[in-house]
Amino acid sequence: MSRDVEFIEAHASAQDAAILMGEIEVGALPVGTAERLDGIVTDRDLLYRVVARGRDPSTVSVKEVASRPVLTCGPEDTLRVAMDLMIANYVRRLPVVDGAGAVVGWLTLADISRHLLVEDAALQSVLQALTEGSEGP
Repeated sequence: MSRDVEFIEAHASAQDAAILMGEIEVGALPVGTAERLDGIVTDRDLLYRVVARGRDPSTVSVKEVASRPVLTCGPEDTLRVAMDLMIANYVRRLPVVDGAGAVVGWLTLADISRHLLVEDAALQSVLQALTEGSEGP
């Protein structure tokens, strides 16, 4: 889990989101603030909901294309709980929120991969399911 979470404001443009993603080399950004999470915008959201539809990324707001509802996990949740949530919902990233609902971290498929023993066949199948099943935003 990364505790350094970069947010983008809901009124920012899709172009601003793409630029920021490129600058910090991420595939998704939480929309809003740590105290108020309004959605998640992914590189796929930008591709399918802006570029593929011929929309102007400089005039489309992040709020218009962000994925909702936001699925989250808690700091006390096990990796298994987080993985099951990711698999069931075809997502590769989860904001980690505390009891007050504030974002305290960002858990990604890469984070989980680094923490798992890849020699374990059951864990390999979970990772494979996440990778192959994540077709949507």
